[in-house]
Amino acid sequence: MDFDQPLPRELKAVDSASLFRLEERAYDLGLSQRLDPAWVRASVAPGGTHYLWPALWHSLSHRPDVPRQLRCELLITLRTGDCVTSLLDVLPDHFVPLPRVTSREEGMRVSQRFDRAPSVRERLLREGEGSDAL
Repeated sequence: MDFDQPLPRELKAVDSASLFRLEERAYDLGLSQRLDPAWVRASVAPGGTHYLWPALWHSLSHRPDVPRQLRCELLITLRTGDCVTSLLDVLPDHFVPLPRVTSREEGMRVSQRFDRAPSVRERLLREGEGSDAL
C-alpha cells in the first residue's frame, strides 16, 4: 500500500451486523483500537446505525505482517438509544466497501452527535461498571 495515500474523508454508516464483523476482525487480528466483541453484542442496538470517520493511518511496527489500518472514530448507537464514541482500527479493504453517508444534513447530525456523546469508557465509569468490562 502506498504510504503517501491520503486519508479517506468519508463518513461511513454501518448496521449492527457489519459493526460486529468489523470489531471481531479487529479483535482476531489483535489491532490496537477495538472493543471486546462480547460487549459490543450485548450493548449495541440490534437495528442501530453506527458511524465510522477515519482519523489517521496506523500501523503496527512490531508486527509487519499486519497491514496498515485506518484508525476510525466510531459512534455507536446503544440498545438504550444513547450514543457513545470509541475508536476502531479497520483495514482499508474492509472500510472501502462500507456504505458512505452522502447527505450533508445527515453528516452534520452525526458530527453533532460525535461532539456530544461520551466515550464508552466514560459511560462505563459513570454507570459504575468500570473499564474492565471491556
